[in-house]
Amino acid sequence: MLLTCTSTHLTKGMGNQVEKLTHLSYKEVPTTDPTGMDKDDGPRIGVSYIFSNDDDDVEPQQDSVVSDLSREHPSSQPYDPQLHEVECSIYYRDECIYQKSFSGNDEVDGSGHLATYTPENLLNKCKPGDLVEFVCQSQYPHWVVYVGDFQVVHLQRLEIVNSFLTDASQGRRGRIANQLYHYKPLSPATVVQNALDQVGCKDQDLSWRNSECFAAWCRYGKREFKIGGELRIGKQPYRLQIRLGVKRSHTLEFQSLEDLIMEKRRNDQIGKAAVIQELSSHLQAAEAEDDDDDNEAGAQTVAE
Repeated sequence: MLLTCTSTHLTKGMGNQVEKLTHLSYKEVPTTDPTGMDKDDGPRIGVSYIFSNDDDDVEPQQDSVVSDLSREHPSSQPYDPQLHEVECSIYYRDECIYQKSFSGNDEVDGSGHLATYTPENLLNKCKPGDLVEFVCQSQYPHWVVYVGDFQVVHLQRLEIVNSFLTDASQGRRGRIANQLYHYKPLSPATVVQNALDQVGCKDQDLSWRNSECFAAWCRYGKREFKIGGELRIGKQPYRLQIRLGVKRSHTLEFQSLEDLIMEKRRNDQIGKAAVIQELSSHLQAAEAEDDDDDNEAGAQTVAE
C-alpha cells in the first residue's frame, strides 16, 4: 500500500536523519500491537508524519458534494457508520487514549454513541462544550465545538469561525463525539471560552492542522493537539491500531499525536473498504516476501 501525498508534504524521521518522501510503502511501517492482536510479523520501523494543513479545512470538495446531491440533502442520504467507518484505537505507550468501536454500540435504535443524526436533531442533543463530528462518505470528518444558542466554533478553510450548527454541517449527518477521546475534559465553560477566544485566528497564526485537532484542544486543553506540540526525537510512543477483523488488526507507530490524527483522518476519508484492501494487499505482499526469503535461506543451507 502507498500513502500518497499531493499538496501536502510528508517526511520520515529516522534518528537524526530526515528524508523527504512523496510516498511511503506500508511495508516500511511498524506493525507493533500493544494488545497482542496483530498477526503481522513484518518489519517494525518507527515512522512519523508531518503534513501541511488537512484538506478537510480547505474544503473545496464540500461544495461539489452538495452540488452533486442537490436533488437530495446529504444528511438524508443512506449512511451506515459500520459500513463506511474504520474501527480503530489510539495508544500512548500502553494507555488507550481514543477508541472508535462498534462493539456494544447499539446502532439499531440509535442510542449508541456512534449513531448519527441530522443537524436539526443534533440541536436537541447538544450542550455547550460538546464536540460534534460531522461525517459523510468519501469526505474528511469535520469537528466543531458547540458553544450554545445553536452555534458552533470550528476550523474551516484555514480560519477559526463562529457558525450556526446547521450551516457548519453543510448537510452532513453528525454525532456528539465526547466519548471518542479518553482524556479528562475541561469544564464546559472553559471549553466554550477556549473556542470563542480563537475566533478570527487564521492562516499562519493557526496552531492546528485540522478541525479535529482544534476541537479536541478546546475540550481537553492538551498541547499534543497543536502543531509542533511534541518534540520528535526518534521515538514512536503513539500507536494507531486499525481493526481488520474480529481477531486481526494492523498497527502503525507515530512520533506525535497530530501526525497520527492525520493518518486516522485519511483512513476516514477513503473509507473502511479501501483501508482494508490497502492493508490486506500489504500483508499478503509481506507474507509472500517472507516465504521467498525462507526458501532462499533454505536453498542456501542445502547448498552449503
